[in-house]
Amino acid sequence: MKTVLLVVALCCMASTLAVAADTPATKNSAKPATSKVDPALEAEHTKEDIRRHRIIAAAHEAAAKCQESGKDEDYCNAELAKACKGIAYGKHCGMKHPD
Repeated sequence: MKTVLLVVALCCMASTLAVAADTPATKNSAKPATSKVDPALEAEHTKEDIRRHRIIAAAHEAAAKCQESGKDEDYCNAELAKACKGIAYGKHCGMKHPD
């Protein structure tokens, strides 16, 4: 009985490995993905991201200076949230990405 179970288990493993070897993800003939985004639009999106990163960085720098000055952390975080409104989310000013 143990021998029969062992043979059945080995057959199942062998068939699973054979199926996995034939999956498209492992074939080398697949073409790499290409972007369908217009390069001009992509460049504009990148410029906008850079602008927003700089605004967020300035807001974080102001929050750091606020804390360095000895002001309460909650106050400084509230100021950070105000500075990031519409650009970022959360009380710690995480950047929003539209896509």
